[in-house]
Parts: sequence; C-alpha cells; structure tokens
Amino acid sequence: MSEYTILSWNVNGIRAARKKGLLEWLSRESPDILCFQETKAFPDQLDEELRSPSGYHTCWNNPERKGYSGVGTFSKEKPLSVYYDFEPADFQTEGRALITDFPAFTLLNVYFPNGKQNAERLQYKLNFYEAFLNYTESLRKQGKKTHYLR
Repeated sequence: MSEYTILSWNVNGIRAARKKGLLEWLSRESPDILCFQETKAFPDQLDEELRSPSGYHTCWNNPERKGYSGVGTFSKEKPLSVYYDFEPADFQTEGRALITDFPAFTLLNVYFPNGKQNAERLQYKLNFYEAFLNYTESLRKQGKKTHYLR
C-alpha cells in the first residue's frame, strides 16, 4: 500500500463499542489501519470476531489493572514489528502505547493520560508527555518516518 487510510477512535470500552455496531462499521469503512484507545478489555475477554476481525492483524497493549485504559491496533498489513510502551518503566503498566513498524512508516497509537484527578496524576501526565517526546525524537534521529494518533 502506498497510501493508507488510518483512523483513530477512543472507544471508552471496546465491548460497549461492539454492542453499538463496531464490527459492522469496520466492515463498511474498511480502513487500512484502525487505532483504538481506552479499550478497557484484555483480548481474552473478547470473542474471536472482535479479538481478530477477518482481514486484520491485531495487536493489543493492556494495563496491569483490568477495566482500565488499553490500546489496540488493527491493520490489514501485518506490522514488521510491534513494541509496547516506551521508557521509562513507569509508563509500562497502564497499556497506553502501541508502536508498530510498517514498511513506509512507524505508527504510534497512544492513549495519553488525564491529569485532572490530582497533583500526582498531573505530574504523571507531564512526565508521560516528556517521555513521549523523547521517544519520538529518538525515532526521528534513527531516520524513521513517524505518524502518531491520539
């Protein structure tokens, strides 16, 4: 594929989105790549049709805590590689990022944290943004063409 249709959707629960017609919409729209944020479900909690829709390769990054955050990427083309989260390790417990390499680019599917709850979460959010910027800068220095959806 030389051009891609890439869509991003904060589903606020992929099982709820399923009940509202997600799979029918996916079949109708047929994007090359679809990034989900806030999936709130582990793949083993999903039926096969949602976990791995026909014609798509799927990757998931889930938090340690069930029912919280999580991201998923569906792509018609199999990614060359998949990475989960980025450094430092503080950001590897909430399932907030999936990095997929394709021949033409690297895609970052990121669910950015909310900092409204309290000062500690605000600092976490600011630290996350800084780590994200550092990570994307390292990709650019490697000569990778990047796209990120949020």
